[in-house]
Formats: sequence, structure tokens, C-alpha cells
Amino acid sequence: MSFSRISAANIFIPMVLAAAGMASTAQAQQASMTFFVTSVGKGNGADLGGLDGADAHCAALAKAAGAKATNWHAYLSTTLPGGDAGADARSRIGKGPWQNAKGVVVAKSVSDLHSEHNNINKQTALTEKGEGLSGRGDPVNVHDILTGSDPDGRFSTAGGDTTCGNWTKSGEGSAIVGHHDLQGLKETRHMKSWNSSHGSRGCSQDQLKASGGAGLLYCFVAN
Repeated sequence: MSFSRISAANIFIPMVLAAAGMASTAQAQQASMTFFVTSVGKGNGADLGGLDGADAHCAALAKAAGAKATNWHAYLSTTLPGGDAGADARSRIGKGPWQNAKGVVVAKSVSDLHSEHNNINKQTALTEKGEGLSGRGDPVNVHDILTGSDPDGRFSTAGGDTTCGNWTKSGEGSAIVGHHDLQGLKETRHMKSWNSSHGSRGCSQDQLKASGGAGLLYCFVAN
């Protein structure tokens, strides 16, 4: 009887220590996280409260997850009336490199991020909690990520509304989205784009859901 208890303890204690070690490693990786996809949207479609509201959403989720960095920026572009230059998503996020909640580097630099060599895909585009997101082919598809950007991460010159009124509309309008899982209806370059796949059907939460979205964002530390 005594021998059985000792044997169980000898097995149980190392398992507890190993689990604690794994938890510690995961927490350390989340603490040094510099990139994630928001696990939830703000809840009002593409009305994010403008760029400031979007940045604040990224920062709040990161803080709740235990990230040490505080200078979080949403990967979003804006346009100005008359077609003047707005904000470019690529200019808002620093120089890189960036890593996800599990310590995997998704891009080494801005140029790397906007090249075919970046490492953003369904396996690496994790939430601030280190969890994966569902995509095309899953029971619930949330692969549309709001960006308002062209493939180079700049504000779109396509014409019309491409940013849901610079992230202040939750009704009529449209916003360019990317596909975090690099999957789409057709095998085209745009459908496989992480940051510039197509325009949304509208700006409300229900309209975003209709095309496979949930008002989610890419968040980067502007390092």
C-alpha cells in the first residue's frame, strides 16, 4: 500500500511540475507577444470609434492577456475626403519583427510582412489568448479581418467606401477585409490575401457576419 502511494507520488509530482513549466512558458510567450488577431470585435460592426478606438481595443485585449507591450496599433488604413492620402496601415505598426502569443515570428519587417514570405496563416494568426480562429470550411467562418487596405498595406484608391467611414459606420458602407486563413471562394491572389481580399457587404455586425467576418482586427506593437 505504502509502495503504491510512493509510486503515485513519484509520477504525480513530476507531472505537476511539468504542467507548471508549460504554463510558465506559455505565459512568458504571451507576455512578449507583439502580434495577434482580436478574439472578439468591438460589437458594433465596423464602427470601431475610429483609429483611436481600434487601437484602444487592441491594447485592452493585450493587457487582459498579460502582454507587457502597451503601444498597440490596429492594422487599419483610412482615407480622406477628395481622395487625399489617409493613414496607411503599414505606417502605423512599427518596424518589426513581430511574434504571436506562442512566440512564432510572423514577419521580420514591414517589407517582409507585405511580401509572399510572411508567416501569417491560419496556424499562426492566433488571438491574444494564443488560440486559433475558425475559417472557411469550419462550422462558423470568421476569416474576414478588417483592414481597409490594399495589398501593400496602404489606403485604398479603389474608390467608394473602403473603410466604413474611416471606422465609424455600423450600417451602410463597405470595408476591405483580408483572409487570415488565406482561403476564399476562388483560387485567386486576392482570396488568398491576408490583408486585402474583398469589400464587406456592409458595416453592421450582421453584414460582416454574412460574408464570413466578426469585426476582427490585426493588432501589432508599434515597436
